[in-house]
This record gives sequence, C-alpha cells and structure tokens, in this order.
Amino acid sequence: MAVFVYAENINGVYKKAAFEAVSYAKAVAGQTGDTVTAVAINPTDSSDLLYKYGADKVLNIKDEGLKNFSAKAYAQALAEVSDGNVFVFPHTTDASSVAPMLAVMKDFALITNVLEAPESTQPFQVKRRAFSGKGFMHAKAEAQGAIFTVSQNAFGIKENPAAGSEEIKDLTVSNEDTKVLSHEQSTGKLDLKEAEVVVSAGRGMKGPENWGMIEELAEVLGAATACSKPVSDIGWRPHSEHVGQTGKAIAPNLYIAVGISGAIQHLAGVNSSKTIVVINSDAEAPFYKSADYGVVGDAFQIIPELTQKIKALKG
Repeated sequence: MAVFVYAENINGVYKKAAFEAVSYAKAVAGQTGDTVTAVAINPTDSSDLLYKYGADKVLNIKDEGLKNFSAKAYAQALAEVSDGNVFVFPHTTDASSVAPMLAVMKDFALITNVLEAPESTQPFQVKRRAFSGKGFMHAKAEAQGAIFTVSQNAFGIKENPAAGSEEIKDLTVSNEDTKVLSHEQSTGKLDLKEAEVVVSAGRGMKGPENWGMIEELAEVLGAATACSKPVSDIGWRPHSEHVGQTGKAIAPNLYIAVGISGAIQHLAGVNSSKTIVVINSDAEAPFYKSADYGVVGDAFQIIPELTQKIKALKG
C-alpha cells in the first residue's frame, strides 16, 4: 500500500508546505512499511523536487478543467487516483478545504493541524494543535482510513531522497461550481504562512510612512512582514498581511512584534510561533506575558539600530 500525499502547487509551482507534507508522509510510511505516492494537479515544477523529500511515485494529474481551484473538484480528482487508507495534506487554506471533502467521499477520519509523526498506527493517534493553538490534544482515528493536515513549520522539511517515478493521469473532472479565486502570488515576497521568520508591526508605528524600517529589518532577516488587524483595517498595510484570529494563523520559528499591544485576538493567530520577541514602549503591554523575549523602548530607535547590528554580523 501507499501513503498518499497532496503536493500543493500555485500556478504550477510547488509550495514549501508541499515538501513538508511529503516529508511527513515519508515518516508515516516508515512506520507502516508503505511507500509514498504524491499527487499533484497540473504542476509545471519537476517531480524531482518531490522525490528529494521521499516521494517514491508522483501521480501528475493533467486536467484543463482544474486550472481554476475548486475544493470539491480537486477532492474528486484525488479520490479517483488514490486507493490507499492514509492521505496527507499541508494545512494551507486551499488544502484544508479539500481534505474534509475527500474525507467525506472516502468515509475516512480527518485530523487537522497535526504536529508530529503518529504516536501509533493501529489505530492512528497523533498530536495536534487545539483551541486556536493554545493547547494540544492527542487525536485517534478509528475509521477505515485517515486523512491528516500537517501544520505549517511544525514537522519541518526533511530530505530523504527516493528513486521516484512519475505517472501522468489524464482526467476530466466536472468543475461546474468552481469559483475563480485570486491567489496571493508571485510578487517576489515571501509567503507569510510559510515564512520561518516574521516581522510584524502595529499602530505603534504611527503611520504607513514609517514601515520602511520594518521592511528593512525583514529583508535583513530574510523574513516576511505582517501587521495587526487595526493596521490593515485603516489601510496602512494590505489585508493579506493581517495575522490574528480573523486574519492568518502563522507558526514561524521567530515572530518579532513591534508596537503591537497583544490583544487576545492577535495572540490567537501567532501563539504557535516557536519564539516571540516583543518590542514596545509600553512596559504594561499584555503581549509581554506571552513573549519569550521583550524589549521595552522606542521602536524608532531600536529597530534601525537592530537592523544595523544584524547587517554588521552578516557582513
């Protein structure tokens, strides 16, 4: 049998989350003694990228009708080409809407936001995030099959090269109720949800004209930029950068929050970060209670100096 994994791509280009999902599938296959079969829909990237992380086989679905994303149609396509009892998805926005539909079609258990390789396989039991990332639970899948979505930046990307093979699957899947969605795409900027380092700022920046220092720090760190909800609401930054309960939930290795008070709604989107650094002039800011490191002071002095220090270290 094979452990199947959805290798997500955007406009044909594989996402980092796809490599993490393949890495996870390889770990599961190592426990069950199975092979790994990656399923991709209209990719333009080479399958070699998936073999690198452990895919023994790649099923390359070619279907013009799937050029526009539809969760139902994508789930149908995956159901047509997969015959195993385990399916792994990245926990991205699109993949997280396909996984439950596939679970219904196959009558499989669905466990989302998985953090680690299974603790057991008969039945499957895995550790997952719960309560907006504030806690963990150990979920058990007792159905005939299991579908997992892997929390981004949790399991990690692990190279495990396989001598893979590719098979083309020509499908014609009904995609009548598709809606054309615009993906945040190819501006050359780092994908916020996939970034390992994120520099975020709030109303403490006093205006959009001051964001240059945030972008410069992010560039030096190889980081993505983010913001709090009030900042995106008043138009200082695009809504695509809003992290929090009603924005994007992220889990970088390092989250730097500048001039953000740390309301519970913001914490819900970032508290899965491995390390949180808070920079704020208000020593009573609630964010300090959740921070691993805190700097009380004027961001307009701290950020430029920090940026220069990092440049000097790198230089």
